[in-house]
Amino acid sequence: MNKTVLVTGACINTGVAIVEKFASVGYNVVFTGRNSKKVKEAENNYAKKYANVSIMGYAINSLINESTIDEESVKEMFKVFDEKRIFIETLVLNAADQGLNMEIFKNPLKDFMRVINTNMTWNYCLCEYAARRMKINGGGNIVFVNSNTVYRAIPNRIAYQVSKSGQLGMMRGLAFDLGTYNIRVNAVELGEFTIVTAKAVKEVRPDAKIVGGVVCNRILNFLNTALKTGMGDYIDYISFHEYTADERQVFEKVSSYRALAKIYNSDAGIIQGESGGELCLCNFELFTEQF
Repeated sequence: MNKTVLVTGACINTGVAIVEKFASVGYNVVFTGRNSKKVKEAENNYAKKYANVSIMGYAINSLINESTIDEESVKEMFKVFDEKRIFIETLVLNAADQGLNMEIFKNPLKDFMRVINTNMTWNYCLCEYAARRMKINGGGNIVFVNSNTVYRAIPNRIAYQVSKSGQLGMMRGLAFDLGTYNIRVNAVELGEFTIVTAKAVKEVRPDAKIVGGVVCNRILNFLNTALKTGMGDYIDYISFHEYTADERQVFEKVSSYRALAKIYNSDAGIIQGESGGELCLCNFELFTEQF
């Protein structure tokens, strides 16, 4: 009997890679999204690609309003699972409110609370309902998809940073409390998660170029920690963002990234820009000339 994983926020981006990885190794997959139309489209796409496993999409909202999570929707979702005799052996908490453009003097408190409740309180609720069933069934796994923002500050994202830091605390607490029931609780960040994603991408697109995360010069130790996981073997570029309008101002700082990257992957390039897009690739040529 195939095991079943529940992946939240899996209609786009990282969530797609997670679903496809689990499905490719034989897991039945249940995934969530907010938009019912997009969930159905994603379900059809997954089902065509992975006909040997069961794929089920489920549309669900995390909040009733900024200050109240929608626990009834979570309760109803797990009721559906119980009726269908679906046991969620692994829960992957990927969905998140990105909390973009969160300015302390402009955004009302409710915007802050929306991000906190989506990324922390709602995830705690999902953990509770999933863990109750894992306990009955002899164990399971809970995985938080975390962020390197717990180690660095970036402009106007304070709610997101607080929520991701809180997730790490939640993960540690749940791991301690649930371990006695054979329920493992972990978080993946830059490094381990990059490896998993890169492998999934390469299976579909062997010629794809992998940009391995985003760093800034204040956290060189963090990049070193990520590279120690073996991430360097799976990436073609490391992207950095100094949050300056003129990247020529940071040429000297790039050399430290380049030297560190070469230790783990002699072919790895350094590109400027948070997304690693076309502009960044143009800048990469400029950096190459300078160093």
